Amino acid sequence: MGAYKQLLASDIVVTPFEVNKGFTFKGAPAITGSNVGIDRFLGQNITSYIFNPNSDPTTGEISTQYQRLVYNSVKELYYSNYLSSSYGDLVSQPILIPGRDTEGDRLVGAVNTPAYDNYLQTTLTYSKFFPTSSNSVIGIISIPVRMFGDYIKPNSFIFSAESGSLIDDGEGNILYITGSSTGTIVGNIFYGHGLITITGNEVYLTGAAIYGSAVYGGTTYGLTSNFDDDLINFIASPNATCSFSSSYKIYETQYKCTIRENEYNFTLNPSVISGSTDGTPYGFVTASYFSPYITTIGLYDEQQNLLAVGKLAQPLPSSPTTDTTILINIDR
Repeated sequence: MGAYKQLLASDIVVTPFEVNKGFTFKGAPAITGSNVGIDRFLGQNITSYIFNPNSDPTTGEISTQYQRLVYNSVKELYYSNYLSSSYGDLVSQPILIPGRDTEGDRLVGAVNTPAYDNYLQTTLTYSKFFPTSSNSVIGIISIPVRMFGDYIKPNSFIFSAESGSLIDDGEGNILYITGSSTGTIVGNIFYGHGLITITGNEVYLTGAAIYGSAVYGGTTYGLTSNFDDDLINFIASPNATCSFSSSYKIYETQYKCTIRENEYNFTLNPSVISGSTDGTPYGFVTASYFSPYITTIGLYDEQQNLLAVGKLAQPLPSSPTTDTTILINIDR
């Protein structure tokens, strides 16, 4: 048996907050395992017009995809504004002004904006590079949504193989780290999609090398000029290690249960009934100083169906002189 009291809207507060969890997987079997499912793909710019499903090269460790389709899909979704300019191609986008009364619709001005939404990860000046020459190769690392939640936490992604490491800089760029280098941008990470693209950059494609902050011809100073081999190693290496932190929004509902000083000053516990047959309680229960202890609070719906039970850490005496407020938090 219980004593019921209705909650008001002001007694219920719903608060969203972000929670994070870190993951680390070592070795290709761990990365591609059925309970993890991180897949790696190669994409290739195959320029032949004839598509042969029996001979076109495929890719993927978990799901099988055609390399030309991987390349074209990534180009269309994430790099269509960046094919001729690493900072994006601005095109004329006139604004349509609807007509009023007797006026007809009209186009006004030439607003220079990107033609497509390529899922920019920052409001800073954003640079992307995508290779478009014949047979160019790109790499894709795909993390399933059940692993990263709402998005991959920025500055948490690290992918290592024999050729070096790929890390994100927190602004949507993927840095290539090898030896003592400080890192060169070779791709992008799309946090909300769990997708990492490895596309190289102009330095690698021209066969030049980086030394400090300058480019030195075709000689290498610490970084390899043949990035395609390193890219393939990241995708195919059986010794790869992948780590990242997921981010997920949960909601905490707080119920404020207030007991007034004149409420709940009696008990419904059957143990206070004496052994008599007429239901007479023990004498101490009827004394003026008696205060029952609260041990459990139940939350019910309008039909008095029990939905949740809150147990207090220790029995709480009800106060005959002041109001008592008990807060119940439920995360979901």
